[in-house]
Amino acid sequence: MTHPKILMIATSADKLTNGEPTGVWLEELTTPYYAFVDGGADVTVASMAGGAIPVDARSVAADGDNDASVERYLKDPDLKKKVAETPAFDDIDTSGFDAVFLPGGHGTMFDYPTSDALASLIETFDGEGKVVSAVCHGPAGLVQAKTPAGDPFVKGKRVAGFTDSEEHAVGLQDAVPFLLETRLRELGAQVQTAPDFQVFAIRDGNLVTGQNPASAGKTAALVLKALSERAESAA
Repeated sequence: MTHPKILMIATSADKLTNGEPTGVWLEELTTPYYAFVDGGADVTVASMAGGAIPVDARSVAADGDNDASVERYLKDPDLKKKVAETPAFDDIDTSGFDAVFLPGGHGTMFDYPTSDALASLIETFDGEGKVVSAVCHGPAGLVQAKTPAGDPFVKGKRVAGFTDSEEHAVGLQDAVPFLLETRLRELGAQVQTAPDFQVFAIRDGNLVTGQNPASAGKTAALVLKALSERAESAA
């Protein structure tokens, strides 16, 4: 069996509405990345605009004080090079991929929802039975996508994402263009939540979403499970 191919698309946005720097939340890229490659997947790291992925400085602590995947990243010149030199996702031939994964970070709230190209990719992957996945603020990449009938892509689907309560807890509710949980509910999603900052991820068919940074590992595990089942059904 061939290795599944996963396309990770990170934000290229590096500023909040208040001008403070932001970007990807590093753990939400590194934890899934290593889970995927350790699980035998081929992973392509891309970004919305290409070039270096902005990393939210708040997601990196002193050496030894980070999540295990971030510590691994800090000693991994190969992945650091990939993060520094990404292709723009819409310059890639995405036809050969089995899944797309959208890491979070507050930057995603600015460039994911406004991208017609990202919405189109989500719609195409879903229509082809491929896995669509996102964690924390990553589901912001789902809000513009539509179903073939023209309904919001998330309508009626069970979805997790960074909650309004968590946004208020980190004090950034006024630094983003909208509250993600509220927007998902407005679009008809069946948003499911756990207590603030607890591990929570759900799968609804080929859609996999997680609530917060701590949920990145569980989200990745559900993606790998969905890919394994997809491969078995195709065999």
